[in-house]
Amino acid sequence: MAAESMFNRPVCVLVRCQGCEERRLNVRVNIELLSISNPVHKKDLAVRLTDDTDPFFLYNLVISEEDFQSLKSQQGLLVDFSAFPQKFIDLLQQCIQEQNKDIPRFLLQLVSSASVLDHTPVSLNVVETNPFKHLTHLSLKFLPGNDAEIKKFLASCLKCLKEDKIMLEEKLRKTEDDLTRQLSYTQQSLSEKSRELDKLKNEWTSYTTALTNKHTQELTNEKERALQAQAQYQQQHEQQKKELENLHQKSVQQLQNRLSELEVINKDLTERRYKGDSTVRELKAKLSGIEDECQRAKQEVLSLRRENTTLDAECHEKEKLINQLQTRVAVLEQEIKDKDQLVIRTKEVLDATQEQKAILDESTEKKQSHIEKLETTIKSLSAELLKANEIIKKLQGDLKTLMSKLKLKNTVTIQQEKLLAEKEERLQKEQRELQEMGQSLRMKEQEVCKLQEQLETTIQKLEESKQLLKTNENVITWLNKQLNEIQMAKKLETSASTHGGVRTAISPHGMPDRPSFPSSGINHPISPLYAFQNFPEPAHNKNINSQCPVPKIQFNTQLSKMNRCSDVQTVTAASHPANKENGDKLGLESKYFKKKDDSIPLRGLSQNTLNSEYLKPYLSTKAQPSPKAAAPPASAYFPG
Repeated sequence: MAAESMFNRPVCVLVRCQGCEERRLNVRVNIELLSISNPVHKKDLAVRLTDDTDPFFLYNLVISEEDFQSLKSQQGLLVDFSAFPQKFIDLLQQCIQEQNKDIPRFLLQLVSSASVLDHTPVSLNVVETNPFKHLTHLSLKFLPGNDAEIKKFLASCLKCLKEDKIMLEEKLRKTEDDLTRQLSYTQQSLSEKSRELDKLKNEWTSYTTALTNKHTQELTNEKERALQAQAQYQQQHEQQKKELENLHQKSVQQLQNRLSELEVINKDLTERRYKGDSTVRELKAKLSGIEDECQRAKQEVLSLRRENTTLDAECHEKEKLINQLQTRVAVLEQEIKDKDQLVIRTKEVLDATQEQKAILDESTEKKQSHIEKLETTIKSLSAELLKANEIIKKLQGDLKTLMSKLKLKNTVTIQQEKLLAEKEERLQKEQRELQEMGQSLRMKEQEVCKLQEQLETTIQKLEESKQLLKTNENVITWLNKQLNEIQMAKKLETSASTHGGVRTAISPHGMPDRPSFPSSGINHPISPLYAFQNFPEPAHNKNINSQCPVPKIQFNTQLSKMNRCSDVQTVTAASHPANKENGDKLGLESKYFKKKDDSIPLRGLSQNTLNSEYLKPYLSTKAQPSPKAAAPPASAYFPG
């Protein structure tokens, strides 16, 4: 028997019960196609209705090909059995599409004839609504699942839950292993990179301290050298000044000579002027031709102006650059002002040196020879200074590269810290999901335990009910024996009596013993069921009944008021001492009078039960029970 699942989805259903308001319920509809190949190949359509929130909600429907033919004729369907499942699924999907709308076009109705959905047959209707009429396309009658089917369904649900649990546990283990590996790897990489960072920081601090010390020493040396060079340049400046004055005098003489020459040339130029006027006239004639060319040039100018607008935009951008450069220039000007202040200070120093100049003029001649030697040393020093500047520039370039590397490393470390934070967040989320899954698993295990406990309690109740049934049967057999014995005793009494007519006897319990048949001679004990029937009294026995009326026998459904039967038992004890001699115990044992909460009432004695109230007038005053014996313990079988 193979089952092919065709549809398994929750659908919103409108529940209608008799005398109750309509309510909506989410019901899972499971459609399966069952193929049976033994002994004949058949296909049956099995539809099952369940509720995810209520595991005991189960309704089943199995449609064979013969059942479908009767359903087709009853509801006027135009589809064959092979196409019926797909059409039914299409109707369900239309109901699912329309269920969220205020006025759905297609509805699923679950109609029950009872007031509550409790083990009663139910019909599932697919209804199309329109303003004129509600059309039922299909109506299927479902039967509630019995205990075996519910148990089978619960077992399948348990099996699915256990499989899901095993799958989830495997996934959890895999994710835990992956996460632990990733954690160990990230922690190792973190420790390595933190060590590298510490090393780089130590190297950088040592390198920066060494550079600062070197630069401070070099700056002090260069300042001393610059002061010495400034004094030497001032001396050179004075010498150059004297040389320039001599040169100026020579140039004045040369210019005077040149003036005389230019006057001669001016005379030649006046002559040329007259010649030029004649040429101007010629040029005016040429001008008219040039004006034509000028108009053409204007047109070109218009085109150039258009180009100029584009160039203006470029110029605007360049002006922005110029503004930036101007800000730099302003910074440089401030530096120049600082340097001007230094120049002013140097001028003050110059004034002081000029005073000493007179004194030094005498020593200059002596030191000229020494200066020449010093000039050679200065040249060598300037070459060394240039080399030092080149070394400083190289060092600055190295510094920049180091700074860029440091920035790159900082960005890398920041990115790694962000990645670490994201991984920690992911870890926390997965741990939370793990906890939630564990809690859900525990809840499901608790539900399974509760279901098992409920099953055990129901089994115990079943066993107890079976035991009660056995005890009830024993009680009934015992009552039959007692009645037969009482009837036999009455038979003996009636045989001893002198009455010649119809014999009537009253039992010790106040019950009429049995109907006597004098004509036939039958006088034997009858069954208690026979005693429950009402017999007509004979005419010649009326005076006996007038003196001692026969009590009517009535049996209650649960043999109520059997506490009064104890009175009857005392009467039998007084009137029949022969039973005591034989050792027979009349009445029930004390174990049958223990009351139980979950007792099941006796069935079979439903219509007629013994009412002992009618027996009291016929009991002898000597055989009346004591007040203590009048209140026997309450019984589960004979409540009252």
